[in-house]
This record gives sequence, structure tokens and C-alpha cells, in this order.
Amino acid sequence: QVQLVESGGGLVQPGGSLRLSCAASGSFFRADNMGWYRQAPGKQRELVAVITSGGSTHYADSVKGRFTISRDGAKNTVYLSMNSLKPEDTAVYYCNADLLTNLRLMPDNYWGQGTQVTVSS
Repeated sequence: QVQLVESGGGLVQPGGSLRLSCAASGSFFRADNMGWYRQAPGKQRELVAVITSGGSTHYADSVKGRFTISRDGAKNTVYLSMNSLKPEDTAVYYCNADLLTNLRLMPDNYWGQGTQVTVSS
């Protein structure tokens, strides 16, 4: 069974830093796009950052220059380094990945269970 397991959330003061990790496990042939989304209370889930298998990245305007997405292909793991955190970054952060589980089909999209990030003094 394929799953995405996140870690690294928590409580941090404004201006602080956190690093989120998300590891894909189970039976699959390849991890394509991997990324992070977030959902704040009362708001829709939004894209934070995405990284392709080739290493190209895309960021939401609200996090550009503060967050960095990276991945370790050998470990099928994606990271989100978050610096200069603001209270408005408070949300549940979800890992998302396109994983190829069947060579005769297109990749399937998977979500992690979410990890809480709270930025507060």
C-alpha cells in the first residue's frame, strides 16, 4: 500500500524556521511531481510549492524567498524548509505526490495525512 508520511510540524515563533519532510513508501515505480499544500481554518487548500522529478520548482507568491522545496530521489522524500515564518503561515500542511504504481497507466495522485504548523508568539 502506497502512502505519504509527513513529519516536522510544530509550534514556532514568528521569524522562526521549520523543516517538513514527507516520505513516500510502498510499492511504486517512480515518483513524479511532489509538493506541499496547506489549509488554514476556514480557507481552501492552497498550493505552497511543487518540485518535478527533474528538480524544477514552483512556489506560491506568498512564500517565495522564504520557503525552499527539495527532494531526495533515492529516499523518495520531499522537504519543505520554511524560514521567516509568519502567523499567516499557520495551517495544516499536506504532502502531495504523483506516484507511478502501474507501468500501463498514468501516475496516481496521493495525499499525506497532514501536519500542523503553528506560528505564534
